Amino acid sequence: MQTQTKTNELISPTVNETRGFKLFLKRCRSQKALLLMTLPFVIWVFIFKYFPVWGWTMAFQDYKPARTFSEQEWVGFKHFMFLFTDDRFLGVLRNTLAQSLINLVLGFVTAIGLALLINELTNFRFKRIVQTISYLPHFLSWVVAAALVSSMLSIDGIVNDILMGLNIIDKEILWLGVGEYFWGLLGAAEVWKNVGWNTIIYLAAISMIDQEQYEAAKIDGASRLQRMRYITLPGMKQVIVILLIMNIGYIIEAGFEPQYLLGNGQNVEYSENIDVFVINYGISMFNFSLATAAGVFKTVISLIFLIVANSFSKKMGQGGLY
Repeated sequence: MQTQTKTNELISPTVNETRGFKLFLKRCRSQKALLLMTLPFVIWVFIFKYFPVWGWTMAFQDYKPARTFSEQEWVGFKHFMFLFTDDRFLGVLRNTLAQSLINLVLGFVTAIGLALLINELTNFRFKRIVQTISYLPHFLSWVVAAALVSSMLSIDGIVNDILMGLNIIDKEILWLGVGEYFWGLLGAAEVWKNVGWNTIIYLAAISMIDQEQYEAAKIDGASRLQRMRYITLPGMKQVIVILLIMNIGYIIEAGFEPQYLLGNGQNVEYSENIDVFVINYGISMFNFSLATAAGVFKTVISLIFLIVANSFSKKMGQGGLY
């Protein structure tokens, strides 16, 4: 009897695995149209996201383009040690973290605030006009957007004209020529360009809230601010948490185009981030190993931030990505 019980215990997991696999195949057959639709995306992810990981080997070599893989000289963590001991890279890392944190805070606050305000508009036509105007800058390339920002912040730009007209400043300021102003200016430019686009997902989350809650709150005498605080914001909480976790995963990636286009010799100490550093001192100087080492560093740190943020969110009972 005991022998039979032990035999059943050994067979049972195998039987369950077989049944689970058959059920999986049945689901695949019933959803083959969806699987075929996702196939191009899976191929794209493999080609552009996973296959290039093979290139990480360059970070551990003194890579020379003319040599084959077997002819490359392996140097271990030489390029990583250079990054962590180079004063310029440490300054670049500071700039990257500062720019990312400013963009993260301003991006979340402004996008959530604009979504709440748009949701309170009762005139449907005016609401669509506001949404359209706020979306438009997102569709401009950073080349065009940076040219507009540079023009507005120039000596004879509209910013100086307004500030001097209000007697806030006594003389014109070359805003992009003062390094200490760059982080704030970059954050403002990012908000202007992306705030409208970032509100889309929050407006979608708001639209899923049961309208009966608002009606009940009105009957109880709740003001608009109280309805936003006790109904709208809690209804958006899950979306906010997920987006926050995802954005924390990109905290080490502050961007490239705005910093590269708005940066100059006068503000380089504050504008140069990791991506610009890679271009200037890696690819431009044919030091591909150094550029790859910086890229590997970014990816590993981003993954760590993502895992930590997700774990912390789950421990706080706010859910997570997985």
